[in-house]
Amino acid sequence: MAPSRRRGGLALIVMDRTSRKSRILAVDIGGTHVKVLLHGESDERKIASGPKMTPGEMVRAVRKLARGWRYDVVSIGYPGVVLHGRPFAEPRNLGRGWVGFDFRKAFGRPVRLINDAAMQAIGSYRGGRMLFLGLGTGLGTALILDHVVEATELAHLPYKKGRTYEDYLGKHGLSRLGRKKWERAVLDVTERLRAAFEVEYVVLGGGNARLLERLPEGATLGDNANAFVGAFKLWLEPDWAP
Repeated sequence: MAPSRRRGGLALIVMDRTSRKSRILAVDIGGTHVKVLLHGESDERKIASGPKMTPGEMVRAVRKLARGWRYDVVSIGYPGVVLHGRPFAEPRNLGRGWVGFDFRKAFGRPVRLINDAAMQAIGSYRGGRMLFLGLGTGLGTALILDHVVEATELAHLPYKKGRTYEDYLGKHGLSRLGRKKWERAVLDVTERLRAAFEVEYVVLGGGNARLLERLPEGATLGDNANAFVGAFKLWLEPDWAP
């Protein structure tokens, strides 16, 4: 990969020929849906996921969804811990068998796989120090500090009454608390984490972020489409390649 150059605080990306010419298929895996989009297309395609979905079933579903699209490489946002471009732990909201699965062989294409929150964070990033919180089935979290991205496992840290941040801010927390109490928890947790990590801004993404009637100080509402933006950047901008 060719290096990036910085001038006046802006990154000037030098893309290699392979990246420019490759057709990229983006795959965003969530606890409720798997969404796919081909670079250059405008309409995503999706299918339900759920607690029984295995990686093999995901690949078969994605290949079916992508019929009619030609693609050379694949980006995958994975809802769990990723180490060296591979799942390190099984996802909490899907089936088993993800650790050790050969995604490149299954797709027959080069694959770049990162944590799903990190992927959406990359697509949401505007520079500086940013915290991303994904309010979906679970709670996805990622930090980007001056173009260095790090997926975190903040969701499973203790918060209140023997429960974790995810127990309050995830889908089950929303059902248990109701929207108003859930929103108060989102405001409180966001403010705590923003202060703890000394970030300049927070992006709230995920499917449930749209339910918020007000935003915490220093926070902006993200767009789930930014997951695809991040997926494409994994191949188009060498700075983000895992």
